[in-house]
Amino acid sequence: MTVVQAAPWIGGALAIGGVGAALSRRRDYLVRWCAWTVAVPAVLGAFALGEPGLTLLAALGGTVCAAEYAALARLRPADRVVLHAAALALPAAAWLTPGRLPQVLAAAVLAALLIPVLAADADDGARRLAFTAGGILWFAPLAGAVLLGNAVLALFAAVSVTDITASLAGRRLRGPKLSPISPDKTWSGALCGAAAGLAALAALDAFTPAHAAAVLLGAPLGDLLESLIKRSLGAKDSASWLAGAGGLLDRLDSLLLTLALALLPAL
Repeated sequence: MTVVQAAPWIGGALAIGGVGAALSRRRDYLVRWCAWTVAVPAVLGAFALGEPGLTLLAALGGTVCAAEYAALARLRPADRVVLHAAALALPAAAWLTPGRLPQVLAAAVLAALLIPVLAADADDGARRLAFTAGGILWFAPLAGAVLLGNAVLALFAAVSVTDITASLAGRRLRGPKLSPISPDKTWSGALCGAAAGLAALAALDAFTPAHAAAVLLGAPLGDLLESLIKRSLGAKDSASWLAGAGGLLDRLDSLLLTLALALLPAL
């Protein structure tokens, strides 16, 4: 489905989301909805520009997420340089030289491993290399925005619908917890979110077994992955610049793993 074809569906989803946020009477939901009304047109504009726009969107998103993650993990300047360079280089490679993308990824991870070694950092080196290399691998799927093309738009919409529905339904229905990693998440919310996400894929004419599996597994597990990292670092949110919504990484955590799973059949 093209951007023009998807725009009415996404606009309708935003309108429904706005009604739901208003009915919930929760300030954090209203703030998140306002953020989406700004972000979604920007994302649609990037898709309309084709591969150059998608490359810019992925590089910008990766850079912001890398900055939030580096601050959380208390990475040193050299580690941050490698992380940010990878966030920029991987989408660019996916656009300009997709065949060399594995080499670019390998070079970035190798740099992350070598920097603490060359600095002879015996005290903090293992932690630094683990977080830096892990961050590179975590954000690498953003290059999928270039490789997957318009399919990413449907995945982006489906993951957003999944997350919002899971949050709303979980608070209403409650029930057994999904994981001790994130006590606020419930199985009822996850199941309702999964159904909504699959419906979104079908509405956007992007329902395939690969995409369905990516959304079903990637959306909840991606959220739990970030929760695990934040809990290990003693943080509640990745940042605080998005009022009431944390940081950009808090909004893209589910999409990152979803993109990784969606890319697997193409590798």
